[in-house]
Formats: sequence, C-alpha cells, structure tokens
Amino acid sequence: MSSFLADLILVLHALIVFFNIGALPLIWIGYLMRWHFVRNFVFRMIHLLLIGFIAAESTLGVICPLTTWENNLRSHAGLEPRYEGGFIAHWVHNILFYDCDTRIFTIGYISFFALVLITFCAVKPELPHWWPRKAYRK
Repeated sequence: MSSFLADLILVLHALIVFFNIGALPLIWIGYLMRWHFVRNFVFRMIHLLLIGFIAAESTLGVICPLTTWENNLRSHAGLEPRYEGGFIAHWVHNILFYDCDTRIFTIGYISFFALVLITFCAVKPELPHWWPRKAYRK
C-alpha cells in the first residue's frame, strides 16, 4: 500500500509541475484569444501561489514535501527512495528529476515565478464578488 501511495504522490507531483509550466503559456494564449477562464481568480491564485511556494522552498534549500513524503512511503514499503520499479513511476521520475546543480533550478524557479507574477499583473484575473474593488484596476 505504501508503494502505491508513493506512486500516487509522484503522479500528483507531476501534475503540479505540468500545471505550473502549462498554465503560463495558456494564460497568454487565452488572453490573446479572449478566453474568459484565463482570468479566473482561483485558477490564477493557485498558479501564482504554487510557483511562489516552489521558488521559496528552492531559495531556502528546502526539499519539496511531496518528494519527502514519497521517499518516506517508499522506505516504509522496503524500497529505495525514488524507486523506479513501475512503468508510470519510472517515466514520471525520469521527467521530474534531473542531475543538475541546484542553483540552476533555483534561478529557474525564481525566474519562472517572476514571469508568472508579471503575467498576473499584465493579464489581471477577475476578482471574486467579495473582493474590495477600490485599489484594483483592470
């Protein structure tokens, strides 16, 4: 069961990565195509907060809690951390984990966060009805 949960966390981790990477060009394409959903406040805040969290943990040298949780579950199952036994787990791991200096990733995460923040300001989300409107302009 622990091995299955570890694989589930790995897939969730991959979905978060794909969401963070894919949402940025989707927002700009949607802006140009006038797609309404790219201005959805919840969608945009989740995107901004996720990449902000990733950039912050990388800057602070903190290992992602999903990675730690996955490794602990694999160890509990008697497997090596980042065990690549299953087909899906093997390929998702190969996509997510690289052998590269961590400073490169930190620079990349911070740069991507800056792009997301610039996009958040340039393509403003529509505010929910309960949000105060005084200081906000479209």
